Amino acid sequence: MKKESLNFYKYLEDKGYSLNTIKSYEKDLNQFCEFAKDIDVKKIDYNFIRKYLQFLYNKKYTNKSVSRHISSLKSFFKYLTKIGKIKENPCVLISSPKVEKKLPNYINYNDLEVLFSIPDKNDVLGLRNLLILELLYSCGVRVSELVNIKLSDIDFNNNRILILGKGSKERYVLYGSVCQELLDKYIKNSRSKLNKNSEYLLLNKFGNKISDRAIRMIIDDIVKKSSLKLNISPHTLRHTFATHLLNEGADLKIVQELLGHENISTTGIYTHVSNEHLRKVYLDAHPRAKKE
Repeated sequence: MKKESLNFYKYLEDKGYSLNTIKSYEKDLNQFCEFAKDIDVKKIDYNFIRKYLQFLYNKKYTNKSVSRHISSLKSFFKYLTKIGKIKENPCVLISSPKVEKKLPNYINYNDLEVLFSIPDKNDVLGLRNLLILELLYSCGVRVSELVNIKLSDIDFNNNRILILGKGSKERYVLYGSVCQELLDKYIKNSRSKLNKNSEYLLLNKFGNKISDRAIRMIIDDIVKKSSLKLNISPHTLRHTFATHLLNEGADLKIVQELLGHENISTTGIYTHVSNEHLRKVYLDAHPRAKKE
């Protein structure tokens, strides 16, 4: 199956899947190939897949992990069916276990202000770091999308940025006056000193395109310097973007479009957080909800 899996990764790459997604498939399929060993891929059937899933459960894998493995296997065998390597997908009748959705972690307004007060906007890299925070929060982009923003993607007249999302799907995200001011200042005072000839917006100290890992390290450092005892990642700011919009009355479909979610049910998890906010407002405001 080694050859088939390598061809599958190439197929995903040609389809525009992100490197992280392909690596996730590779990790899952490597484990399956180890379990299947020298078995001919044509002899793998429904019962064999069930045995593999039982193997995962015996290893104490969570429902979420098993569900991800099933998704990887379904995609792989669907590809093999498509190219005529096998006649039937043995995973067609395999259903994923129910996964309990966890409420997304987000930052409240006061803590957000503390976070934004840490970078020194008078320093070349400090201004860049502040812009990183602002873009993640103002635009709700994924960190993988953020690092790939080019100057040519920014529509300065309409305060919007063209984003290349998952599966090479394009969407526009918007930014406001605070982000606009930071963006202009960064391009003029910081980026021009790092490497004014680069096509990418965000650069590292060497003037090259910044990496996902570097941004995660920057945010970790900012959190450590703050007084916040919170677990904050770039994705936390994306969660915060969505939650704050819904708390302020934004339409779920609009938030879905801005986040680049293919399915509105993915966006719907934020309504649980928003509903907690609504509950608090009700308990604080309604005469018959207040305790005597």
